[in-house]
Formats: sequence, C-alpha cells, structure tokens
Amino acid sequence: MRFSHSIQFNAVPDWSSHYIAYSNLKKLIYQLEKTVHQQIPSGDAESRPLIQHEDPETVFARALDVELEKISSFYVVKEKELIEEVNELLRDVGNFEEEAGDNGELRPPTRGSGDRMPRPTRTRSMSARSRISTEDGNDDSEDDGDENTGLTSGKRRSSSNKRRRSIPGHMLASTTDMTASTDLTRSVRRDSMVYEDYAEQAVLFSSGIMLKKRIITLYVQLCELKSYIQLNRTGFSKVLKKFDKIIDRQMRAKYMETYVDSACPFREETTRGLEEYINKLVKAYMSVVTDGDEEKATRDLRSHLREHVVWERNTVWRELIGLERRAEAASLGHALLGRDTDPKLLLQGDGLPVKEITTPIGRFRLPVWLFSSTILTLVTIIGIFLVMLFVPFMERPEQQNCLALLVLVSLLWATESIPLFVTSLTIPFLCVVLEVFRDPTTDKRLDSKHATAAVFAAMWTPVIMLLLGGFTLAAALSKCSIDKRIATFVLSKAGTQPRTVLIANMAVAAVASMLISNVAAPVLCFGIIEPMLRNLPAGSDMSKAVIMGIALASNIGGMLSPIASPQNVVAIGIMEPAGAPTWGQWFFIVIPVGIISLFLIWILLLITFRPGKGTTIVPIRPVKDPFTGIQWFVTIITLITIALWCASHQLEHIFGDMGVIAIIPIVLFFGVGILTKEDFNNFPWTIIILAAGGLSLGKAVNSSGLLQTVTEAITERVQDYSLYGILVVFSSLILVIATFISHTVAALIILPLVFNVGNGLAEPHPNLLVMAGVLMCSAAMGLPTSGFPNMTAILKEDPAGQRYLNVKHFISRGVPSSILTMIVVVTVGYGAMRVTGM
Repeated sequence: MRFSHSIQFNAVPDWSSHYIAYSNLKKLIYQLEKTVHQQIPSGDAESRPLIQHEDPETVFARALDVELEKISSFYVVKEKELIEEVNELLRDVGNFEEEAGDNGELRPPTRGSGDRMPRPTRTRSMSARSRISTEDGNDDSEDDGDENTGLTSGKRRSSSNKRRRSIPGHMLASTTDMTASTDLTRSVRRDSMVYEDYAEQAVLFSSGIMLKKRIITLYVQLCELKSYIQLNRTGFSKVLKKFDKIIDRQMRAKYMETYVDSACPFREETTRGLEEYINKLVKAYMSVVTDGDEEKATRDLRSHLREHVVWERNTVWRELIGLERRAEAASLGHALLGRDTDPKLLLQGDGLPVKEITTPIGRFRLPVWLFSSTILTLVTIIGIFLVMLFVPFMERPEQQNCLALLVLVSLLWATESIPLFVTSLTIPFLCVVLEVFRDPTTDKRLDSKHATAAVFAAMWTPVIMLLLGGFTLAAALSKCSIDKRIATFVLSKAGTQPRTVLIANMAVAAVASMLISNVAAPVLCFGIIEPMLRNLPAGSDMSKAVIMGIALASNIGGMLSPIASPQNVVAIGIMEPAGAPTWGQWFFIVIPVGIISLFLIWILLLITFRPGKGTTIVPIRPVKDPFTGIQWFVTIITLITIALWCASHQLEHIFGDMGVIAIIPIVLFFGVGILTKEDFNNFPWTIIILAAGGLSLGKAVNSSGLLQTVTEAITERVQDYSLYGILVVFSSLILVIATFISHTVAALIILPLVFNVGNGLAEPHPNLLVMAGVLMCSAAMGLPTSGFPNMTAILKEDPAGQRYLNVKHFISRGVPSSILTMIVVVTVGYGAMRVTGM
C-alpha cells in the first residue's frame, strides 16, 4: 500500500487535518524538480510561490517546518488534555479501591450461610443486577454483559473476616420457604436494617462500570496518540527520502536528526512517557476489573483497542467504497439505460436496466445485457459452430467435429466474446465430448475415457514447465529489483541528448523483455522514465517518441529469447524436438534481427516525431545501494539456468528437456523463501491456461487427421513455390492476422498448420517456417491492441489525465515498423536460420 493511502487508512478521523500533508509535499517535490531542470514561465500561476533561483532544499525545508510546527502544536495540546484526564481517572480509581476495600464486594452480595432466608437463584441475582445497571443510567445493552461480568468477577476472593452484606429479600423476589410467621418477621426486620448498606453497594458497583469505560476510552486515545507520533515520523522520513531521490540531495539524515527527532512529539522521552501512562491504565484496569491479573488486563484492553480500530477503519473504507460503487452504478446506468436514445429501457426493482419488447403473444421485459453486441456475437459464433457440426464438410466425422471445434475456438479467441483462458478451458471438454481423437496405431476414434487421458496429457507438457520457469526468473529479478538496477544503470549512461536517450530506452526495453517477458518490461520502463516525462512540456514530441519506442522495442524484445513471450514457448513445443533450436541457436538468429529492427524503428521515430526540438532531458540516476547477498544469489541462479538452457541439447542425456531445467530456479527461489506462495499465486495463470489449451487444440487437430487434410490441400497450391516464396507468403499472412488478434492466439492457430506445410515440402523445413512465423507474431504491432506493450503504452497518461498517444500514432508508426521488421526477418533472419541448419 502506498504511504499516501496508508496514512489515510490509519489516521484517526477526528485528527485527519493534523497529520503531515504527505500528498502536498510530494506535489511540491515535483514542482521543485521542474525548477531545477527547466525554465518555468513567469506567468505560471502554479509555480509562482517558488522562487526560481532559490535553493530547492531551502524551499522544501520551509514547507517541512510548517508541517512540523502543526504536528507539534497539536500533540502538545492533546497530550496535556489526555494526561489531565488520566490523572483524574487515577485519583477516582484510588477512591474506588478504598471504598471497595471497606465493602469487600463490587457486586450485590447474596446472603451468608447463617441467614435463615434461602439463597436466591442465579436468575434472580441477574435480574437484580440488571435493575441496578438500569438505575445507573447505562443504556448500552451490548456492553452490559461484558462489563458486569468483569466487575462481578473482580473482588470475589475477599478474606473470610470481611463483613458480608445481605440482599434484601423484597428486592430480589418472594421465596418459597417463608411459611413461618416468625421467619417472615425476622426477615422484614433484617431487610430494614441493611437497606442503606445495599444502596451504597449498588452505587459502588455502578461506579466500577463507569471507571472501566473511562479506562478503556483513555487507553484507546493514548494508543492512538502513540500511533500519531509513529505515523508522522514515518511520513517525514519517506517524504525526505523521495526528495533526496528526485532532487538528488542528501537532506534526509540531517533534517531528521536536527529537527524531527528533537521536536517534542518525536523525542524518546515523549514516547516513554506515553508508555508509562499506558502502563498506569493497565494497572488501573487490573485493579478495578481483573482482580490483579495483569495478563488478562492487557489482553482485554488490547482487544478493545483492536475492535475500535477495526470499526473505525471499516467505517472509513465503507464510505469510500460506497462512493466508488455509487459512481460505478451511475456510469453503468448511463451506459446501459440510455434514456435519451431508447425510451423503452426501464429499471427493474433491483436497479438493473431492462428493455421492453412487444411480440404477437404479448409484452416482455428482458435484461439489457441480452441485447449487447457481445451476446449477439456469441450467439452468432455458436450458430456457426452448430452449422459446421451438422452440415457435412469432411468425409470422416472426427475431422468434421474437429473443424467445427477449430472454427469455434478461433472465432472466440479473435472476438474475445469470453475471456481467452475460458475459451481454452472449453477445448478439452469439447475434444472429449465430440470424440475428435484417434488411436495412432489402429486409426480408430478413441472413446471418452481414453480421449480424456490424451487431451490432458497434451495440456501439461515440458513446454508449460518452461513457461513456469520463465515466470519464476522474472518474478525473482523483479522482486529483488535487479531488473530496475540494470535498467537505471544503462539509462544513467545515456546522457541528455534526445536521440541517445530514445535509443537507450528502446534497448533497455528490448533486453528487459528478453529477460522478464514483454508483459512486465514496458511497465518497468514506464516507471523508470516517469521523472523525465514529468519534466517535459505538455504535448512534447519527445514524450510520444519515448513511449512509442518502449512499446515497439518491447514487441521486438518478445522474440529475443524462448521465454520472452508465450508464443515462443508454443513454437518450441510445435517444432520437431531433434531440430528445435537451442538457446544459443535462438540467440544467433534473433539478436541480429532484433538489433537491426530496433535501429530501423529508431530512425523512423526520429524522422516522424523529431523529438530533439526544444527538449530538455532530466538525467536518470542509477540505484546507488550495494548489491545484497540475495541479489547475488538470484543473479547467479538466473545465469546458471540460462546457461543450462543454452546447452540443453548437449545435456539432453542428463535433463531430457528444457522443461526439467526450469524446475531448478522454481525449487531454489521458492525453497529458500525469496519467492512466496503469494508470488506463485500471482503468476499469470491465464496465460498458462491459454498456452495449455492451445497445445491441446494442436494435438486434437493433428490426431483427428484434419491438419493432414488441410496441409495437403495447401501444399498442392504452393508446391510450385520455393521455400523462400512460401516463407514470404506465410510471414505476410501471420503478420496481418497477429496485428488484429493476440500474438499468442495467432501462434496457437497458425503455427501447427505452418509446421505441417513445411513438413510436406519436397525439401522439408518445418522448423524454419515455424521460427519465421513466431518472429512475425512478435513483429505485429500496427494497432494499440496488437500485444500487451501497445495496450500499456496507449493507456499512459500525463499528469493532466490526457493520453500521450492516440490510435493514429500506432497506425502511422506501428504499421511501418511491422513492415520493416518483416523485411529484416525474411532477409537477415532467413540467412541466419539456414546457417544454423534449420
């Protein structure tokens, strides 16, 4: 949780205006950053309070002094008020103990054994006790039971020589053993003698209840005051750390030692004094309520404190969440209700919009979501699936069913009518129900039981374990901030020339994508360049160029290693194991392709954006903290794992497959506690399910014979083409398809077909065509929806809430970048693939 949120969550609501203004101080830091790195116009009203030539440290110290004075003044007043109340309470507790010592009991006592009147039952005692509480004016029915229990259990261990008073019989109830007139006379006479004593005891008992409430209230307030000190001190420390980091100063240690630690609220003796008064309250509670049991007193008071804090926090967040939900409901109603455009939309009793339609048999009200474009698309896709399922297109029924399944899944993936991973989960279900699997030995359709084993075996392969290993390395590098250290170190050497800064950011994004996937890399890079973006003028072309450059470079980086993106893992699973490239061969092919593509895209961005005009770049500072032992451990294990992957073919007799090597970092990082089960749960399991579903679909298409049939039909049409001609045709086709749908989905649908076409050529080169195809999947970046890096980039907003990029920027720069990358793949990449023997 960010500290700006944490301070709102933990603050005492009544004291909210007396805490450190953390958010305002952060804004001041960003304003000071601008004064340091660029000329501010004199007419800028927001920056007028800042003196342009004044030292930022002086300005910030002045603002901190104001906050420190505000906090100290409030604390002094509040501490004096609470201490006075505590001292008064302690005096009352002392008086109460004296009275309790004289009377021996804090509860209305029952008769002693020497009295002839029988002891009243427990029910009657509780009734009398309840009446006493009511007479005292206590209406808090929820707390009465707890308070009375604590008090009545308090002084039960009195010595036998203390006088015990009897409860008057007529105040309890009439007893059944009062038939003798002499007993009745004695009883009435005794009641009149002890009535005054009983009234005195009742007052004493009620005083104990009130004292308990006062102790709890003051205990909670003193604990809140102690938390007030700790929270504000943390606020000063964090905001000074941010100032030092952004302005590049060393102010934190000096200011904390000179001013904060010496202020009244933050002195050690102040905290010790609060703790002493808290301990006094514990002892008072122990004396009044728990009969000397200090452990029970501490436990009870902490329980009351916890309940108070939980209630207070729930109240705050309930209000915030209520506001958010009301805003969402208003926007949902505005979007779905559409009163201005469709007067037939109504609201149901539960607030959900409905639409009234008229039919020959009457009027019906149906939910609006039934008429949404998503539902209509889904119904259309299911209709197409049913038509293809029952209208004969193929000779064999298993191929007919598999074709219908392939079309259904492809349309669902392309339109995203339902989530992609949900579509993947339907694949094994339909494969079993439609019986699309065949026995490779007998060529007969497998029954449901054997088909189930086949489809789930296809879903969990070494490829999935390789994907998990890649996610583990990425999580460890990110959690230990190794990726950020490397990125900031490289960018700090880039200087302040716009063109140099642009290519440096693109190179960092590509390398980060290669190591930690092209999903996490753009998020990391956008966070690093945030200070630079803040200091660039609004609408700066440099902002657009660097954000677009990071997005396009992350797409290129998605092809630079087998674990950089899911489609690469899918391609390795499709290739022939004997001819699949090792990590070394993969690097030999893609590194030249990536470097040349990045250089061409950089030239394109420089020409189209011209980012050097009037641009002042804020240099990025590297992380100066020394490398820790954990960071060294993660780095060494990562390098060893990558080295083993590179030599996987040579070590095949030991490990068998790269998926087995992937187990090494998983066991080590989770075993020693660097990664936890929360990190494991945070893995992108939707991508893993998507890849597993795609592998099962490829197995089904191959097992049913559909892939062979389609391949033969395509091979007949391209048999006169050369290998290079087929490469260009399929590369262009994949580039177009992957531009409009997910890169991983495009690989899942097309690469199995490409593999079979390459396998059916006179000179078979299936792995070469698959390798080129998967590179083209990553090269598709012509639209904002073409890959996660593009989607992250177009959502990036400036401080005013305006997007840096629009769709036109991706079409005008992304489409040419895709074409340039395809040219590099079919030239330089093709040559490198032939050299490696693919």
